[in-house]
Amino acid sequence: MTAVACGVSIGTVKRITSEAAKSTTAEPMAGPSFTSPRKSYKRIKYATDIDDFDVEIVRRTVHEFYDQGQFPTSQKVLTAYQQKVNSYKGSRISMWRILKSLHFKYKKCNDGRRFLMERNDIVAMRVKFLRKMHDLRQNNDTRPVVYLDETWVNQNHSRGTICQNSENSKGLKVPTGKGSRIIICHAGSSAFGFVKGAKLIFLCKSGANIDYHTQMNSTIFKKWFIEMMQNLEEPCVIVMDNSPYHSVQVQNYPKSNDNKATCKIWLKENGVEFDSFETLSELRERVKHLKPKDKRYELDEIALQMGHEVIRLPPYHCQYNPIKLIWTQVKSEIASKNNSFKITDVENLANIAIENVTVDNWKRCVDHCERLQNEDYIKEGFRDQILEPIILTINPEDSSESENDDDESFQL
Repeated sequence: MTAVACGVSIGTVKRITSEAAKSTTAEPMAGPSFTSPRKSYKRIKYATDIDDFDVEIVRRTVHEFYDQGQFPTSQKVLTAYQQKVNSYKGSRISMWRILKSLHFKYKKCNDGRRFLMERNDIVAMRVKFLRKMHDLRQNNDTRPVVYLDETWVNQNHSRGTICQNSENSKGLKVPTGKGSRIIICHAGSSAFGFVKGAKLIFLCKSGANIDYHTQMNSTIFKKWFIEMMQNLEEPCVIVMDNSPYHSVQVQNYPKSNDNKATCKIWLKENGVEFDSFETLSELRERVKHLKPKDKRYELDEIALQMGHEVIRLPPYHCQYNPIKLIWTQVKSEIASKNNSFKITDVENLANIAIENVTVDNWKRCVDHCERLQNEDYIKEGFRDQILEPIILTINPEDSSESENDDDESFQL
């Protein structure tokens, strides 16, 4: 009851009561002493911790400069972004940090200009995804396209503004904190709506401040993914992102931070000879040369065996996934009806909200995302023609991660 009233986990309550029982003070009448509960508190950085949709606005703002043949800088991107999102109060440095998180860097051309450029592999993955989706539609592929994703809902999830009287004595009162959290995993298509029998809802075991992605793991997701495909009545194209628990490879390779013993064991298991005096760097190079260029994912292979094809979303491009818009609808309905702020009631509301999503809702969301995909696919072709002369003049070794960019305006 204390945990629910305070909006914290039961473990937190137990830890505090245990600390009180063990504490000793010089003055018995003063009561128990406690260490500061905010020592591990992670401050929210409102200027840089923006949601996925706002992140996409930043990326598109940079691309708009490309399309107009203009030289983008962090200051110009900030000004253009603030015109689109009036509530954003971040500084130029904050905007540069967002651009860095999206893997934009300044590259210096041979003529001295510094050009804000997106990481090449992300651009390549985006074009590859857009081309695949474009070809499916152009070839009139009759297979349904199934989109999947996970989301979360907090126990105290409610509307941003609630009507109360001037004394705040009447009206709905929202508890402080976020409370417990449920995770929802589902899949759907414009052909039939949500996949029947594929809904997964479970309660987070950790505090509300923990990212919901940490609550999922490859074992849970693999089990759900196989069960979801068993509920598909025909061969489908499955679109999903590259979360770590989606991306377990068929063969595991030593990671860049693994020690020498791990590398040696892996090399022996794969029949690779090496000398005992070789250093860790040399062993890592051996592993690197054995890694295939194209990654083979375990879930992709399982889907192929079951008659389905998996297409991977490019990193940081949630706008191509219509289920993100479906989650917005589901969360909005939960927020409008959540008045008890009990986690069991929130779960019931989530089930009802999911049931209320119709096939027409899915069609509208999918049509919106397909329009974006078609528009961006066309733009990529034009953008390639615009950027090619600039890219050819860039010195590959000369890049900058400094936010002190030149704001002089000129055409490319």
